[in-house]
Amino acid sequence: MTATLATPLPCIIQGGMGIGISNWRLARAVSLRGQLGVVSGTCIDTLLVRRLQDGDVGGHVRRAMERFPLPDVSAEVLKRYFLPDGRPEGTPYKLLSMWKQTVSRAREQLTVLASFVEVHLAREGHSGLVGLNLLTKVQLPNLATLYGAMLAGVDYVLMGAGIPKEIPGVLDAFAEHRPAAMRFDVEGLARGETRELRFDPTVHWDGAPPAALSRPRFLPIVASNSLATMLARKSNGRVDGFVVEGPTAGGHNAPPRGKLELNERGEPVYGERDEVDLEELRRLGLPFWLAGGTGSPARLRAALDAGAAGIQVGTLFAYAEESGLDPAVRRRVLGMVRRGTVEVHTDPLASPTGFPFKVVQLDGTNSEEAQYRRRERVCDLGYLRTAYQRPDGRIDYRCAAEPVDAYVAKGGAIEETEGRKCLCNALMADAGHAQERAGGPERPLVTSGDDLRLLGGLTWSGAGYSADDVVDFLLGLADVAAGRPAPAAAAAAATSPAPAPARATAADSCPLPAGTRSPAGSSR
Repeated sequence: MTATLATPLPCIIQGGMGIGISNWRLARAVSLRGQLGVVSGTCIDTLLVRRLQDGDVGGHVRRAMERFPLPDVSAEVLKRYFLPDGRPEGTPYKLLSMWKQTVSRAREQLTVLASFVEVHLAREGHSGLVGLNLLTKVQLPNLATLYGAMLAGVDYVLMGAGIPKEIPGVLDAFAEHRPAAMRFDVEGLARGETRELRFDPTVHWDGAPPAALSRPRFLPIVASNSLATMLARKSNGRVDGFVVEGPTAGGHNAPPRGKLELNERGEPVYGERDEVDLEELRRLGLPFWLAGGTGSPARLRAALDAGAAGIQVGTLFAYAEESGLDPAVRRRVLGMVRRGTVEVHTDPLASPTGFPFKVVQLDGTNSEEAQYRRRERVCDLGYLRTAYQRPDGRIDYRCAAEPVDAYVAKGGAIEETEGRKCLCNALMADAGHAQERAGGPERPLVTSGDDLRLLGGLTWSGAGYSADDVVDFLLGLADVAAGRPAPAAAAAAATSPAPAPARATAADSCPLPAGTRSPAGSSR
């Protein structure tokens, strides 16, 4: 099943940003440059059916669905959700049933299909590497999402926001179409009592499953040496490396270690205990990539000099023209960047997960909060719900961002609802698929890392930019903002008949530092 990895490791990993921001277009563009393009698997099933209800402009989703190896599933999903002319203006999206510990076979299959479609489109027409990003905290759909991605030939799986030590074993099982299970986090269980989530690939095939699948390489996203060491030693299968993410990264951040302290802006304060000892990390003998505040050529070089295989970059790619961010939102944020008025606030309360969450202040800190407080609290997607055991032993679900009365009635503490925001609906709006409500469509809530302030170097001319431009910028191939080759590239061009420097790949632009070994991985 396994063979030594023959291809070079990517030096740039494009961050997996959900919902739908790291879409197949962005991942494919990055993969075409010899780097690791990553699609987000968060809420991918809802994203699929909303694209279909919006008419599947360009026919890309339907083209990928035709390649899904369970054609009856594709046919049924098209029948239920595809609207050739799109939704009439003001019409709400048809919703999927929310995930639970046990769902129907059809509900599992729709999620498998959605993940397959995204990865298939990202891999279409090239042999570059494609990864899938998932949040460990969003447990319920993850098994079905992983299987669908593997059916499409995904090369890497990256997971953060939790401790994904059972995922390597899941990947091993799914490569052979065997059932897999993992621990299900349920509040209120008695000491020693456990629950699990299961997914059995065999029930989805009428006959024998197809040939064995390639087992993707697994990169947990970590924020500490202790977590990396534990995962390397105690996971139930092979770990192939790590993404080491600092608190300046966008989206969910790991909470500070020790007692929570807030600065004058109400943001968590990180200290020396939150810094990763790279020397200790190197002793694990696995490749690693640095993330969070790494979006510049200087930071890439510093990462390589520190022994990293490269960097993961999200924010710069999030505002590229290929990303899934709503163009109107993109233009608004880039305008703020050019004017020097953009602010990013690390909100310790926004996410129902309890993880700090970075929010771009589209209307200013106070106004942003006031705008959100006027929103009617609704939980109808449910990906961030927490499972708990009722007194009668049954499993139920609650979300700190749902209506307060409902949350309290389910045994939740009222103080846990303060400041919580419905990220599921807000991030879906970021991707241009806002649900229609009686008071108007859902508002976006944009998340970005601190690197957002660096985008001025890419956008000061007023024009947008592409994923190609970001890769060129990070590799030092071009001064993108001015449209000129970088000094080294300009010197090369002066002595060469070629009109522009050649595109670089990971192998020749970002060689692995001495002493870093490649992981064992499945050949394709």
